Amino acid sequence: MKDLKLADWWEPAEKGKILCTLCPRYCKIGEGQPGFCYIRQNHGGKLYTIGYGRPTGFAIDPVEKKPLNHFYPGTSILSFGTAGCNLGCRFCQNWSISKAKLDELNSLNVSPEEVVQLAMRNNVPSIAFTYNDPTIFGEYVIDISKIAREAGIKTVMVTAGYIDKEARKDVYKYIDAANVDLKGFTERFYFKLTFSHLNDILDTLVWLKKETDVWFEITTLLIPDENDAPEEIKQECEWILKNLGDAVPLHFTAFHPDFKMTNKERTPGRTLTTAREIALSMGIKFCYTGNIHNPEGQTTYCPNCKTPLIKRDWHSVNSNKMKEGKCFKCGTIIEGRF
Repeated sequence: MKDLKLADWWEPAEKGKILCTLCPRYCKIGEGQPGFCYIRQNHGGKLYTIGYGRPTGFAIDPVEKKPLNHFYPGTSILSFGTAGCNLGCRFCQNWSISKAKLDELNSLNVSPEEVVQLAMRNNVPSIAFTYNDPTIFGEYVIDISKIAREAGIKTVMVTAGYIDKEARKDVYKYIDAANVDLKGFTERFYFKLTFSHLNDILDTLVWLKKETDVWFEITTLLIPDENDAPEEIKQECEWILKNLGDAVPLHFTAFHPDFKMTNKERTPGRTLTTAREIALSMGIKFCYTGNIHNPEGQTTYCPNCKTPLIKRDWHSVNSNKMKEGKCFKCGTIIEGRF
């Protein structure tokens, strides 16, 4: 397997299998077989990451599309992912990538150095690991983010946060920001619709807040009749306020029917605006709506004097009146990276 990258985070298991310790799924992988994510495979009693250096394509996006509203607003970000994913979300909005195998996609061969060079050639200040969950290509993330930091390029994880407690210390070592999908706030939702567990994601969020300098924001995709009940939204906000504080930006975004949930209707705009109103009334300072046209729900307001500071239309910044990370009117510090 000379052309494949030997993986980190694994140990031998019984009967010739390998235990992958990258995420809480802890797959036991037989000879010649992949783990749940498809791209971590057992060959000859060793674990290889076949996604290393094999992105499925690149795009230059607004950073607001990740979504990140408090991380260098109005700038561009180089985005890419690989095949595979370590979650099994029935509502996946990127399923053609995350549920594919590399031999089903026209993947590229791109070294970590070439990824950073691509960002520099296009004068893009940040790189996003996105589309599928970058946890599963953690070795590639580490090598790119280390080189990027040396070159003055920021790196961003767009992730579900489903990662082992030890592995995350390595994967996030050089990461500057993250958007973490908090997909719902019940174990029933996580187990039934994502084949993962809520507490693992909550643990990652607390770790990011208390033990790292990574700037992070949270996204909850609201799905009709699954995780959009006002009481569940209140419980999520209560947990955020108690464990993460009031300054972590929270995004409520609209679901569209896809993958194995085509029987659901698109999320009504009113559901998102109601969720935002609940969050703000409970004390969340910054709450946004996404995947709908809602300029008010996409605007950053000063939490003190309520002055609109950054006005957005979809993913475009129309005006930015921030002054050195503060409200231009009352001088209140706005949490983020500006």
